[in-house]
Amino acid sequence: MGEQHYKHGKGKNKKQQQQHNKGHEHTHHSMKDTKTFNRHSSSAPQPSRIRKQVDPEISKYLLEIANLFDSNGVELEERTLICGNALEETRGFEFEVATDYILSHTLETIIQGSDVEHLCAFLQSCAETFPDIAMDRSGSHVAEAILKSLSTRVEDHDARPQLEETLTTVCKVMASSSVEVMRNCHGSHVFRTLLCLCKGVPLDKSEYYFSKSATVLAGRLNLSVSKKHEATNFQSGFPNLLKLLVSEMLKNAGKSIKTLQVDPFSSLVFQTTLRVLAGNDEELLHVIPILLGCKDKRNSEGSFLEDKVVAELIKLSKEAEFSHLMEVVLEVSPEALFNELFTKVFRNSLFDLSSHQHGNFVVQALISHTKNQDLIRLIWDELGSNLEDLFKMGRPGVVAALIAASERLHFNEQKCCQFLAKTVCSADESPKCIVPRLLFLDSYFSCEDKSDWSWQSGGKMNVMGSLILQAIFRFKSEYIQPYINSLTSMETPHALEAVRDAKGSHVIEAFLSSSASGKDKCKLVKNISLIGCFRD
Repeated sequence: MGEQHYKHGKGKNKKQQQQHNKGHEHTHHSMKDTKTFNRHSSSAPQPSRIRKQVDPEISKYLLEIANLFDSNGVELEERTLICGNALEETRGFEFEVATDYILSHTLETIIQGSDVEHLCAFLQSCAETFPDIAMDRSGSHVAEAILKSLSTRVEDHDARPQLEETLTTVCKVMASSSVEVMRNCHGSHVFRTLLCLCKGVPLDKSEYYFSKSATVLAGRLNLSVSKKHEATNFQSGFPNLLKLLVSEMLKNAGKSIKTLQVDPFSSLVFQTTLRVLAGNDEELLHVIPILLGCKDKRNSEGSFLEDKVVAELIKLSKEAEFSHLMEVVLEVSPEALFNELFTKVFRNSLFDLSSHQHGNFVVQALISHTKNQDLIRLIWDELGSNLEDLFKMGRPGVVAALIAASERLHFNEQKCCQFLAKTVCSADESPKCIVPRLLFLDSYFSCEDKSDWSWQSGGKMNVMGSLILQAIFRFKSEYIQPYINSLTSMETPHALEAVRDAKGSHVIEAFLSSSASGKDKCKLVKNISLIGCFRD
């Protein structure tokens, strides 16, 4: 087949094609059809999508294009022309091609080489089936590819009107099927990508919006501030489309909200929704109450939360998927709503929630996003005397968040450091043991006879213990002298082992950057013999 064939399409006789299709059309159902509607009792039954047999001539044509591209013998300008024509040839068969395991890979390649005009035409043509494509294992990759290709054209002012028109269509069809799409593992990811695209988040930097990452934890503990989600890094985006997508999504999902709150995939969509709305208090005050199960308007008393919902939120915060959602709610909530959540929902339940395997992460988020001393004082009243119990239950993250918040808000700093020291070192023991026991937090608190605990050479140092010590060394030196003495008096082999361990070395680095005296720092450096360490 010659080059001209690709440039101008197959030129297949339409009558022949219709006859061919008539003889070979079959009614296959995609896997999601049966599963999706059986799982959603709140959704009205809908007819399964009929999967037509892909015309063998189209299949052959697309595979020949794939072979041509593999040969690397096509110039860029010519490649764009070929890709545009190829997309045109899929007209009417977009769903079938996109969900075909083999052809979908070729279609992704074609999409990456197509111009805006052909991409938008393709999307407009398959808009009705786009949710089905998004929920298919192979089709979801095609959907992602086309959204990512469009995201690279957002700053092209000439292309924006056509882009916005096309994305408006896509947003409407995705929102109309929001319950099915959000609860599907593949559809959920595509929906989140669409949210980021509408916001203007560069899709190659969308990790923060998709899931809780290490940068979130670091931010909570004041170790670093992630810049990935700051508005300065956004592209232009489509704010009106974002508002439309979220509004229509919630309208269609309203009756299923209780199911969606605890569904693993829809919870991720809700989390992304909140993150792309961060800073837009007006929208958040509308969206968050709905996601928590309330109506979308304040009651007569001016409250955001309904009493019947408040009673359920502590219970829900112990559910795995909802706890992740509540973490993000607390992260982005405007101050008035945050304060109401604390007062009505979490106050007097903090220790109970901290004891729970999922709920403790909600408490960490609550502490980390508390912005004033009055609230942190109330939190300390509930948790301050329970630090040892939290360690014993394996909830060091709550302690770490509490310490970081005290340092950040300059509240109870000296008392905070004293409380922590007492949890790992009794009054009749030498403070020398403080740092080693925090470095090996799990080992120490799982030891039946703690007085008999000793440094286990080659043992695994604890991540959260390391983070707690890093937070401690940000306090003023007069508050942390026992920790300084413990570190500087560490036995040389132990100090050397700490330096060579990733978690231990961060603690050493935090100490060397602290307000400790130069004399103390020199003492540690001398003890671990840095030059000899590096030579090893």
